[in-house]
Amino acid sequence: MTTAFFAVLVVVLSSLAFYLDRNTAKSIAPGVLWVAVVFAGITSVTRSWGREREEDALRGLLLSPIPRASIYFGKLFGNLVFLLAVEVVLVPIVALLFHLELEPLLPTSVLLLLGSFGFVSAGTLFGALSVQTRARDLVLSIVVFPLVTPALLGGVVATRELFAGAPLSEVLGWVQILAAFDLVFLGAGYLLFDALLSD
Repeated sequence: MTTAFFAVLVVVLSSLAFYLDRNTAKSIAPGVLWVAVVFAGITSVTRSWGREREEDALRGLLLSPIPRASIYFGKLFGNLVFLLAVEVVLVPIVALLFHLELEPLLPTSVLLLLGSFGFVSAGTLFGALSVQTRARDLVLSIVVFPLVTPALLGGVVATRELFAGAPLSEVLGWVQILAAFDLVFLGAGYLLFDALLSD
């Protein structure tokens, strides 16, 4: 709840600070939406791994007779479902506060799904690396944000083009980049998760 409230607060404050007119809103709304999603995503990933640190719960998971990759995929899909639930709340609020048309919201939801999946894939993978450190919030942000920057830039640019009235065919290149990014980090999580958690 606190993560969702924080993301909504970012959107509301940004709309109050940056809204000038409808044309300006179409340019600002994509950045506001993606910034709120990123903050919600990094908070949810950090909290999901923080719970495993309490009373050495992570060691219990590692000792259980399951493949290590299944821990990664479980965390990934749990974080993804949570982030998508936050986005279900955020998108209508952004559309309302920035006076956006409803037509580009469906293709925007595809971009958000792909971008969220890539962000959560990378965040979950490196969240496992930072769970053993005291400054895990700082370590996770320092490691994840540079890695996911290409995907975030692609998501923001494609969303901006959609809000400006561009057809979906003009942003297919960005969709392909986001899909490739998702596959790379999904594969990296499957291959590297065991090594990141080894003592």
